[in-house]
Amino acid sequence: MQAKTEERKRGADAAPGWPRRPSSVLAGSREGLAAVSAALTGAVGNALATARWPSGPLRAGTPAEVLASATAALGVDGIPEEGMGVEAALARVGRVLVEHGLHLSHPHAVAHLQPPPLAVAVAADALASASNASLDTYDSGPSAIAVERWLIGGLVELAGLGRWADGVLTPGGSMSNLLGLLLARDAAALRRGIDVRRQGVAALQAPIVLCSELAHFSVHRACAALGLGEGAVRGVPTDSRRRMRPEALAEMLQELGPEHTPLAIVATAGTTDFGTIDPLPQIAAIAAEHGIWLHVDAAYGFGALFSERLAGRLAGLSLADSITVDLHKLGWQPAATSALLVSKSSTFASLEREVAYLNPGDDSAAGYDGLLGRSLQTTRRPDAVKVAATLLAYGRRGLGDMVDTCHDLARHAEQRIAAQPELELVSPAELTTVVFRYRCDEDPVREDEINGALRRRLMETGVALIGRTAVRLDGPDSPERVCLKFTLLNPTTTPEDLDALVEAVLEAGHACTPRFQKGAA
Repeated sequence: MQAKTEERKRGADAAPGWPRRPSSVLAGSREGLAAVSAALTGAVGNALATARWPSGPLRAGTPAEVLASATAALGVDGIPEEGMGVEAALARVGRVLVEHGLHLSHPHAVAHLQPPPLAVAVAADALASASNASLDTYDSGPSAIAVERWLIGGLVELAGLGRWADGVLTPGGSMSNLLGLLLARDAAALRRGIDVRRQGVAALQAPIVLCSELAHFSVHRACAALGLGEGAVRGVPTDSRRRMRPEALAEMLQELGPEHTPLAIVATAGTTDFGTIDPLPQIAAIAAEHGIWLHVDAAYGFGALFSERLAGRLAGLSLADSITVDLHKLGWQPAATSALLVSKSSTFASLEREVAYLNPGDDSAAGYDGLLGRSLQTTRRPDAVKVAATLLAYGRRGLGDMVDTCHDLARHAEQRIAAQPELELVSPAELTTVVFRYRCDEDPVREDEINGALRRRLMETGVALIGRTAVRLDGPDSPERVCLKFTLLNPTTTPEDLDALVEAVLEAGHACTPRFQKGAA
């Protein structure tokens, strides 16, 4: 019997059409890591050296032109039947990324909360990708689990949370907000003796979530995803500094009838547009008085804790039940690098699962456990590696200096804008963002059109990439007006770079304003 089996095996191996062994190099081995290093220094290096770098933060041209050119530069339609080899493939893709991509390290790339990542973080991220570890089970990546636990301990300490605190890395701030509100929902249900996993959200009586009217839209998305509906979100009015008004929050809670179930209060530490920070101590006191979960969306503002100058603006953060952290903002990490921190590790209980092929009970009891029970994900890449390398390389002080530099740049931009008669300062620099408006003696609607047009002109010419938003300039009942925004996250930018950027904005505004166009004619 065994002889026949061996005969069949030999016959199969020798049979015509037997698949050939692919010529491939796998990154997880010593030889594979050497191949990765060689590829990055060789083929990619040559591509970067020979590529035509744009003079501005992005390639000049309309979106249709740039996208069509990038697609054509790939050189093939669809997946090729035969490959061109590693060196040629990396060289081609590298040139496409350089010639048609966004260069966040350019001082005129100031549109979004999207910093140029630190080189050490990018290098560490490549190492993490080469390992292809996962965080769900011990046998999927023990070193990656150790690195994440080390990082979470450091972030918990930085936030001032207590000894029972915990956390987990997530794919982004929106997912951290979703996870935080999921835990808040489950905690509220548990207090009422409801098992949401089995009974569903319908068992909760008219659930609501209260947040600033300027809270990130992911709060609404999270409520929709959790089955609460976006109608469960109640926006709390803000003050003249665009911060949640604690007295308005207290009043809204007092007006709630017994038919409602308040699940969470969401405070914001660093609004996307303005960088403003809600008064956390007062909000925390109200949440504690009513026994409501406090979630703080500090996706933007958490990085201020690295700075001795700005850390005090986040006073009260340690009183939160959960905190969203985005280190791909004021942390200079490749996206996505987010985390959810919680004040009590036990709040993750509703996520716990025992799965026979992943974490059977006897393995867990013996210490062979992973982080499956802290996340909505199963396979989860080791994003903590790049952050750990960054913190070890720079320390808190090094990152704090970068935060302070960007804050100084924002204050310089604020002063430069305020001194320019054709620009109106809408919101000063709380963190690293400045909001303003180009004024051209037109009616407000026409000015809206010109502000939008000048931003698009800067992009189409490749000169600059600035942000855009809409703001109610004259109170809560006034119409929204188009405003422009500098989000300053590049610590190598100089004040002179910002002066040149303001001049570029003015030139684009002149080009888009009818009276200047007529004068030029």
